Amino acid sequence: MKQKKLPEFQVEISHPYNKLDVTPIQDKIFTLEGNGAALPYGSSSGEWGYSGSGWTEQYGTPIGADIIYFSRYEDTFYRLKVDFPEEKIKDYMERAYAQSGGTTEDKAPLEEYKRLGRNERFSANYNSYNSFSNLVFGFAPKGMVVVWLRYGAAVRIELGRYQSEVIKDDKELEKKLFSKLSISREEMRKNRFLDISPNEWDNYRIRYAYKPVITGENKALRLFEMNFHYYNAELEIMLRPWINNIPVKERAIPKEISFVWETGKDQQFVGRAYFSWEKTNEAFKKAGNNAKLEFKIAPDNNSFEMFLNDQPLKADSTRVFKTESEYKDSYNDYN
Repeated sequence: MKQKKLPEFQVEISHPYNKLDVTPIQDKIFTLEGNGAALPYGSSSGEWGYSGSGWTEQYGTPIGADIIYFSRYEDTFYRLKVDFPEEKIKDYMERAYAQSGGTTEDKAPLEEYKRLGRNERFSANYNSYNSFSNLVFGFAPKGMVVVWLRYGAAVRIELGRYQSEVIKDDKELEKKLFSKLSISREEMRKNRFLDISPNEWDNYRIRYAYKPVITGENKALRLFEMNFHYYNAELEIMLRPWINNIPVKERAIPKEISFVWETGKDQQFVGRAYFSWEKTNEAFKKAGNNAKLEFKIAPDNNSFEMFLNDQPLKADSTRVFKTESEYKDSYNDYN
């Protein structure tokens, strides 16, 4: 009997920024099927929650990891040994999340996700959904590690926050790593040592129950897409039809948002806003649970205001510009 091919996924190793890089020494990702999977070769890269690089495909259903790594800026070896919540993993592996509201051959109304299994891949022409695609590790100071599940380009969901243990007897690991480097451990410590708390990245994980709402006085207003990039590195996309009635749920503080609307033929716009975590977090603290985050579009489509429970909410910056993207139900009739 021919063996069934296991579903594939990519693995990313990220860090908050380039000075806070780590280097895996030994690693194994455990899978439900029993086969081994591994981290990419080399050190962490990119930004928090996104490494910006790919590697060889891994196979199976990831259910845990055992990783020994060196934090270059802390001069410390750590071990992360963790089991992921298996039932939660099984649930998320069945999901395929919508990626776009474009004009695919699928004419059924979009849903946030469908239970389509592991083999869905987004296509602008044929398929609006993407299954689990990337297992993302984020290495923060003092052994803090966050793991996310990514679905294509539009959705990234935090799986959990984990704590690595310091390896005190590290002489053999030191030999293994530094025999391959052109710098000694002492030189690296002298040039790179930083004493940084993980509190910033823990704080980014704070959530509040709220719902985004887009409003405007123009009766011809049609909403198509809204993208949230949160400070905790999660990504969320809202599309038609649920963009018109986005549910309240626990969400982190937004880092940046964008949304697309039309008010007529050739009248399609994108609005964008960028937020300070400190100022926005204080506003959400005061707002309490079940808050309404409103984006009110000006009648001339040239700007928008933001309100949190009807109180003005300031962003670091906002902008609006015209665009041309294909959407179902567009005034331009791309269907």
